[in-house]
Amino acid sequence: MTFPTWPARTRTDRGAVLPSPVVLLSVVAVLLAAVAFVATRGDEPVERDISATKAAATPTGTASDDTDDASDDPTAEESETPVKEKPKPKPVVRGEHSVVVFNNTRITGLAGRVGERVKEAGWQLAAADNWYGTVPATTVYFPKGQKAAAQLLALDLGIARIKPADIDSDMSADKLTLILTGELD
Repeated sequence: MTFPTWPARTRTDRGAVLPSPVVLLSVVAVLLAAVAFVATRGDEPVERDISATKAAATPTGTASDDTDDASDDPTAEESETPVKEKPKPKPVVRGEHSVVVFNNTRITGLAGRVGERVKEAGWQLAAADNWYGTVPATTVYFPKGQKAAAQLLALDLGIARIKPADIDSDMSADKLTLILTGELD
């Protein structure tokens, strides 16, 4: 039995291979992700400067000629509402506030050393321990109603970052929490 022999093929015609739908969908997904990244990218959140003081607006005690004319108009008097002054906050007494100091570094004894500085500044040291978690920078965390105390503690120790306490974590609901991410200056 003999088999027929066919002439050898030469490949002069080139065909196009289309990519599979999975490859096309992957390319579209990557492009959409890149567009979403560029569209939603923004500046880092600005940390507040706790050393800045807030200027209080005070009314001036001088009257101009225009106000005399307005006093003759009976409707002008009724439309004015008296400006209520905000009550001044009570001054912070360091000895009345407790501070918990946590070390979030590998520096042995850092919380204890900073705890001594806290006591020397007049604050009550409640505890010093290690913190297990991620904190971006040395921070004073304050419970509700103790923001002014947190600002003063931060100023006493040269710390630039304060935040409200996360009560769901190991932070105290009634004490200031200081988490260290490095040596203080």
